[in-house]
Amino acid sequence: MASRPVCSILALTVVAVASSPQAPAAERMVRPNVLFILVDDLRRDDLGCAGHPFVETPQIDRLAREGVRFDNAFTVAPLCSPSRASILTGLYPHAHGITDNTDRSEQSHRLATFPQAFQASGYETAFIGKWHMGNDDSRRPGFDEWVCLKGQGSTFDPTLNVNGTPTEERGYVTDVLTEHAVAFLRKRREKPFLLFLAHKALHPELTQFDDGSISDPSAARFIPAKRHEKLYADREIPRRPNIRDTLEGKPALARKVANLPPLGPKTGTSDETIRDRLRMLAAVDESTGRLLKALQESRQLEHTAVVFTSDHGYFYGEHGLSVERRLAYEETIRIPLLVRYPPLIAAGSRRKQLVLTLDFAPTLLDLAGLTVGENLHGKSLLPLFQDETRELRRSFLIEYYSDRVFPRIENMGYQAVRSGRWKYIRYTDLAGMDELYDLQTDPYELHNVIAAPAAESALRDMQSELKRLFEAAR
Repeated sequence: MASRPVCSILALTVVAVASSPQAPAAERMVRPNVLFILVDDLRRDDLGCAGHPFVETPQIDRLAREGVRFDNAFTVAPLCSPSRASILTGLYPHAHGITDNTDRSEQSHRLATFPQAFQASGYETAFIGKWHMGNDDSRRPGFDEWVCLKGQGSTFDPTLNVNGTPTEERGYVTDVLTEHAVAFLRKRREKPFLLFLAHKALHPELTQFDDGSISDPSAARFIPAKRHEKLYADREIPRRPNIRDTLEGKPALARKVANLPPLGPKTGTSDETIRDRLRMLAAVDESTGRLLKALQESRQLEHTAVVFTSDHGYFYGEHGLSVERRLAYEETIRIPLLVRYPPLIAAGSRRKQLVLTLDFAPTLLDLAGLTVGENLHGKSLLPLFQDETRELRRSFLIEYYSDRVFPRIENMGYQAVRSGRWKYIRYTDLAGMDELYDLQTDPYELHNVIAAPAAESALRDMQSELKRLFEAAR
């Protein structure tokens, strides 16, 4: 795999905010503040506004009610470090080079990211939370304010690097990070700001070692705040039909893995594990409410673009998978995406277009009146804010490069392509195990039709599209 030098991936060029009547509307406005809220491992369907039957997320739902909800938002890499690098750079993993969750600390210092352009253009910038590209918690380029967990961080009483000083905090990690975020939002300033808040939630409590490896994932614990420990105790957990997948047509998943039981209903996710994740989400919802209140009280809310999203989804026992993401199935590549910015977005908007984690960097740069080189793989979403008919793309890539953290997923690297109807998964380490799904007739990906005569034309088209997309994203 060849990748471009990370120090030169983005040719960021700061431009003045236009004032002429002919300038685009976004450029004629005073530059907005930006609050970017990134939740770890949050599924799209975990939110109340996405139709969950009982979860209560009123503050997050408010963003959907007062802004736009993207129904078809996706990650291009369902794994923490590669996805976060794609969010920050607007590039696919094969280009930015952060391809797994091993210790990418040094490499992540060299990434060219959209916050660097914001800082160079006069924004006051802050990163608060979980960096998750190695254990190194030292300040990355582009941020004036730096409040960072070391590695995975601790659920209770976390230690933070606060502008270079190790600081032992007291309390639940979501609350601690929120306190720092609220303090930043309340500061008096003459400049516009960019705040990138990366929650530890909904990630389980795991030990991460210096080489980037982690403790036994089967022992992972999702730990809610004490005030939420009994939340949803009597509620029945909704399940998707593919928790009963027999794995027929999925030889990659049906392989025998030493010392591990075969995948099936017994290897799935327990109800209580899912409840604990939803209980963790309750603290994120409260955090979102506190942030919005701080913006309201400081009279900045209507001039702040608020983005709420996730790095990737999570398996709740679908296809027998538990405490895992990484694979190219819908449960882990779909993400929530809500954007509130009243000057450009009508309240209660919905969009159906395919949008990606790659699109965040160009969108926010565009919103701030900045421009970038033409080598970004993402596209600005600004045209979609007001035009529900505009199409950005017909398909996109999904990438995973094998690591050795989860034995079940070793040697399952893949390159995949998803369109509005089809998904083709080409395993790069396994011969004869590729998969093709017709999402229109098989939304739960139960029937691999790669050998079906009726799908022969679709297979050729998707193989060609995979090649085209990779060549275009070199």
